[in-house]
Amino acid sequence: MISITIKYFSELNIHELYALLQLRSEVFVVEQDCIYQDIDGKDNKALHVLGFKNNQLVAYTRIFRAGDYFEKASIGRVIVKETERTHKYGYDIMNASIQAVSDQFNEDVIKISAQKHLEPFYNNLGFIKNSEPYLEDGIPHIAMLRTQ
Repeated sequence: MISITIKYFSELNIHELYALLQLRSEVFVVEQDCIYQDIDGKDNKALHVLGFKNNQLVAYTRIFRAGDYFEKASIGRVIVKETERTHKYGYDIMNASIQAVSDQFNEDVIKISAQKHLEPFYNNLGFIKNSEPYLEDGIPHIAMLRTQ
């Protein structure tokens, strides 16, 4: 089980910020062998959803209100540490993120840009494919929408 904390950028302490940037780099840059600019200037607008296990960050997302990233509210940078994926923490962090979009932003439509191979995972969470595949940082993605 993970403990989930939700914070705005200004509420993050230096250790949480370091941990989330380290985890994002570990998964999106190193594991996926994808050179891209992770620090994109959008973190300051995001609400950060952090999943901790034994005081270690093992799952993370960032969420945006409508208009701050996409025209709809959105969830992005969805990560579970590789060694923790067998525990299905992706569902825990996504369900918390979906709930936070509703609670914090009062939004009922969520858009994501999902890696194509994760379409079944997101389908299980109520997201429906909304585009043809496209490349984002050299990785096939699809747009998906969820309405509550």
